[in-house]
Amino acid sequence: MAADRRASWLKGVLDLLVLASLTEGESYGYEIAKNLAESGLGQIKGGTLYPVLNRLEEAGLVAAEFRAAERGPGRRYYRLTAGGRATLAEQGALWLAFDASVRSVLERGDVR
Repeated sequence: MAADRRASWLKGVLDLLVLASLTEGESYGYEIAKNLAESGLGQIKGGTLYPVLNRLEEAGLVAAEFRAAERGPGRRYYRLTAGGRATLAEQGALWLAFDASVRSVLERGDVR
């Protein structure tokens, strides 16, 4: 039996999913991971998510701001930049076209 490939599939699209998760407003790492998990993508560990967030910030696609909390540790909040929205629109459209091509081939192979 072949290994479960979902982790490698997720790795290829996680940047895009993180950008999409920020379209409704700013959020912090744990909340982003929780929302993605609730969408059926499984648990995304901090060791996977935070390098993505750092890479997106360095690329200017998200902006981050650290905020102290009344109780507990502070949090780093992330929000989409204009560049992030443009990248999401462009790359999201490319991903959806790719998804349609994959579905077409799989359906011809009688995978449902």
